[in-house]
Amino acid sequence: MTTPPVAAASQAVPADTDTTDLAAGEAASETPEPIHFPTNPVVVLQTAQFVLLFIGALYLTREIVLPIVLAILLKLLLQSGVRRLERIHVPRALAALLMITILFVTLVSMGTALSGPAHDWAAKLPEGLPRLRERLSFISGTVESLQRFMQNAESYVNLSTSQSTPPAPMSAHLSELLFAGTASFASGLLMTVIVLFFLLVSGDLFLRRLVEVLPRFRDKRAAVMISQQIESNIAAYLKTITVMNASVGLATGLVTWAMGLDNPTLWGVLAFVLNYIPVVGPIICLVILVLAGMLRIASLWGSFMPAIGFLAIHLIEGQFVTPMLVARRFTLNPVLVVVSLIFWYWMWGVPGAVLAVPVLAIIKIICDGIPTWSAIGHLVEG
Repeated sequence: MTTPPVAAASQAVPADTDTTDLAAGEAASETPEPIHFPTNPVVVLQTAQFVLLFIGALYLTREIVLPIVLAILLKLLLQSGVRRLERIHVPRALAALLMITILFVTLVSMGTALSGPAHDWAAKLPEGLPRLRERLSFISGTVESLQRFMQNAESYVNLSTSQSTPPAPMSAHLSELLFAGTASFASGLLMTVIVLFFLLVSGDLFLRRLVEVLPRFRDKRAAVMISQQIESNIAAYLKTITVMNASVGLATGLVTWAMGLDNPTLWGVLAFVLNYIPVVGPIICLVILVLAGMLRIASLWGSFMPAIGFLAIHLIEGQFVTPMLVARRFTLNPVLVVVSLIFWYWMWGVPGAVLAVPVLAIIKIICDGIPTWSAIGHLVEG
């Protein structure tokens, strides 16, 4: 997936507008607005302190904040469906429950589609390891040297710590880790579902309350415009990327099936999921397809064909199709996309990497809507 773009919001023009006024308005709209920079050093210092404290709070409260942020983004994705159901006189609570059910049935279906083929590949893995070891023999010397270095380092660490504390049983430690991870995932999923349901039911309640408490009409209008841009642009982005990732997954499944790789459904779903992570996800999928081809395809050159096919699909999607669909106005800075990916992965792990681009896009929309933050929005723009 390429550097994800965000479309700018368009404004409707009344039918009775004079063409001269319209041309003058277009000329005025093409004039770049001045970029505002903060000049007071006290304000800059206080803002930096606030940002650092805010980042620290997000890191310390990630188990609570991450499900809420995920629920907000899912709300942007599902809100249009709830409104369509309301137009046909379905109660809002029932419509929200129905959309959440459809979403999680889809996710469970994808997990089921992955579990069976993944189990088959795990069962066949011991048979293909000798072939993989033979084809990777050109790097075996480097790997063995690295293994010897790690073993020596581990033996040194064990020797220095063995007299102080006895080692804990590996099985108990592993079971505790797995149980803690499963419990954390279940609690986070339950929290996401609950917050998502009430966000969908409440609708525009928070926006209306915010407009009521803002003192000036200019601030009220800015809040409404920013909210509408976030909802329309991020929802359109998520829907477009989901359709494109599904197309990439379908094409990958067909290519792996044509190249003779077992279980093409597994590779299609894997490409669909990993394509949500920009830059890193497609690279991981490419490496996995190279190893899978070496394991299961007899010919050496034929073993690279599934990965080459996926690379061609990704280049077509990333360089031509996706920019044509969603990059009509502006794109995000590719360097900041990578930095955002690394930062949010450090903050929240794999879910943070998936949320990195939408969060960066929301930050840009908010900064563009606030004059004193417009310089930040200009830096984020590609």
